[in-house]
Order: sequence, then C-alpha cells, then structure tokens
Amino acid sequence: MAEDESREEPFDRLIERLERTVERLEAPDLALEEALSLYEEGVAVLRRCLERLKAAEGKVEMLREEGERLLGAVPFEPAPPAEEEEDA
Repeated sequence: MAEDESREEPFDRLIERLERTVERLEAPDLALEEALSLYEEGVAVLRRCLERLKAAEGKVEMLREEGERLLGAVPFEPAPPAEEEEDA
C-alpha cells in the first residue's frame, strides 16, 4: 500500500493492520527476512497511529482551551432553586 493511502486509512484500520502484523511476527516458522520486513511495516504503521493520536490530542486540547475561554467570558449564574409545592 502506498504511503499516502495508508495515511488516509481510518485509525481503527491502522490498529487492525498493526495487530495482523504482530500476529504474523509471532509465527514460529517465519523467515528472518520476512520478519524484518514485517517489523519495518509495523513500525511505519505504529508511527502513523502515534501521529493520529498526537493530532487528536492537540485538537482535544484546543477545544478544551476554547471551552474554558468561552466559559470564562460568560459569568455563571446558578438557577434559582425550584420551589417545592407543599402537600395540603
């Protein structure tokens, strides 16, 4: 798969690829050359996963800061307590 295509893969698909790669690496009859190739592929997929997570973390942080800024600009006024009706 081309590098540009894999960058566009959804995060859950990248995780699935990583899991399949690990399963293949755990095969007892795996040739050294294939193991190295799979390991290299796994590292590349892991790198993309980490990039996605870092981008998501940055977005969450930005939204959190924006929320704090908006909330800080609007004074909080608690709602008046609800009046309870007395049973007659």
